Amino acid sequence: MSEEREIKVKSLQKALEILGCFVEKQPLGVTEISEKLGLYKSNVHNILMTFKAMDYLEQDPETGKFSLGTAVFTLSRALKESLTISKVVLPYMHQIAKEAGELVYLAIPHEDEVVYLEAVYPEGQMLPGRSVTGERSKMYCTSVGKVILSQMTDEEVEEILSREKKAFTDYTITDKEKLWEEVRNARRDGYAMDNMENTFGVKCVGVPLLNHLGKVEGAMSISTPSLRMDDEKRDIFVQILKRYANDIQKRL
Repeated sequence: MSEEREIKVKSLQKALEILGCFVEKQPLGVTEISEKLGLYKSNVHNILMTFKAMDYLEQDPETGKFSLGTAVFTLSRALKESLTISKVVLPYMHQIAKEAGELVYLAIPHEDEVVYLEAVYPEGQMLPGRSVTGERSKMYCTSVGKVILSQMTDEEVEEILSREKKAFTDYTITDKEKLWEEVRNARRDGYAMDNMENTFGVKCVGVPLLNHLGKVEGAMSISTPSLRMDDEKRDIFVQILKRYANDIQKRL
C-alpha cells in the first residue's frame, strides 16, 4: 500500500520524529523523548527549543515539559481547508446530522487506517471538549474503514487484513475470514456496520464516498450510542447516507 520514500535530510527526519511524539502523548519532557527515540538528550533539547522558538511547541514554565503550539494548529487548519473532500462534504454532513439527529463523521484512508477530518453534531447537542480532526482508527474495526476496504482490490484488502490486529473491545473482529465477510457484505449492501468494535457502547453505520470517476475518496458515517441503533434505525440511517453520498459523488 505504501511506497518506499528516500530520506534525504536525516536531521530533519529526526526533528519531525520528535514532533511526532506529541501525537501520542502531551506534555512530554526531554528525557521521555530521548528514551523513546534513542537520541541524546542534548540533541532532543536543542530541537525542542527550536520548535518552541517557532511556536510549534509550548513549554510549561513549572514542569519544563512541552506541548504542541499554535503553529501546528495553523498548519492543520491550512491542510484541512485545502482538502476538497472536506469543502464538498461538510455542508451535507450538517444536513445529515439534522435529519438523523446523530453525530456524523467524515474520514479518509491512510494505509491501513482511517483519518477523521470532520465531526458534525446535531443542533442542541453538547459538543465534546476536543476535536476528532486528525485522529486515526484501524480500518478493520470501523464502519468507515470497512466501506473503504470494500472499494479496494482483493489484493489490497488481503494485504491489510493479513496484518496484526488488536481487539479494542470484546466485540472487535480480528479473524481474517470474518473480516473478509464484512468486506464482501459491504460490497453487496453498500454500507458497513461497527457494532461496538472500536469503542464499547458506540455503533456506527458508514457508506463510501466515491468521486465522479467511481473511485473511493473517503467515507461518511452516523454514530450513535449502541442502544439507539436497532435494525430499523440502521436502515433509516443507511437510506439517508446513501442519498447524500449520491449527491456528493457528483461534486467530487
